[in-house]
Amino acid sequence: MSKVPPTFSDLAKASNDLLGKDFPVGAAKLEVHTTTANGIKFSVTGNKDNKSGSIASDLKVKYTDKPRGLTVTETWTTANALSAQVELTDSIAKGVKLDLNGSLTPNHGQHVKAGVEYKQDFAVVRTALDLFKGPTLAGDAVVGSDGWLAGAEVSYDLADARLTRYQFALGYSVPEYTASLHANNQLSTFTAAYFHRVNGDIEAGGRATWNKTSEKVHIEVGTKYNLDRTTFLKAKIDNNGRLGLGYTQSLRPGVKLSLGGLFDTTRLSENTHKVGLSLVLES
Repeated sequence: MSKVPPTFSDLAKASNDLLGKDFPVGAAKLEVHTTTANGIKFSVTGNKDNKSGSIASDLKVKYTDKPRGLTVTETWTTANALSAQVELTDSIAKGVKLDLNGSLTPNHGQHVKAGVEYKQDFAVVRTALDLFKGPTLAGDAVVGSDGWLAGAEVSYDLADARLTRYQFALGYSVPEYTASLHANNQLSTFTAAYFHRVNGDIEAGGRATWNKTSEKVHIEVGTKYNLDRTTFLKAKIDNNGRLGLGYTQSLRPGVKLSLGGLFDTTRLSENTHKVGLSLVLES
């Protein structure tokens, strides 16, 4: 088992994935992925909104040179946004990753960010400089031992010489379950999350969020059940009565279909419900 802790953004990844992924509601989505013999991966994604009928899509090309630790990704969207990312992993030193990404959207400006990540047993540290936003220097760090985790994230505006964001987290993670407590948005929002792998077929999790400005608590629980090796069901519900259902099946190698729905159980007779589907083709 790896002793490297997760990054700050992934401290609650298991519960976030359980409650957020595989519920394709409100849209019809198609993804096509192909990979050439020399390691270039092409991805085309299309998303049609059920309500407005608008279609958004993007084309992504990703080249990976594993011996050199080099990854280059380029993306072009229907909003005419061009972006590129270059990653260099373990080339300078083991555990060091360099990341440079930028984007350009006509009439909306440009974005360039340079980052460094260093990870080893018991610690992972990241820092990034956003050149056109501020410029802003952001960083996060997580340390862990014997399953216990502690992390923090900060952003500092170099032009205004002020902190623009700070948040903290504590967690505990073992193969069977994870739990975390986050203090986000300048300590104004607190989130507790847990994930439990009950057995090989059943997963369960939940999340509670409290915002001190509204003084309201939002609670959401969910579960996943594997019908077999190619099919699973997911369900979630929150304290507002919104019920989410998801069904995912690998129809054949390289073909995956997901169906989802979000239903307001307090207004079943009204037209407030959302359904959707996702089809992924990969070769």
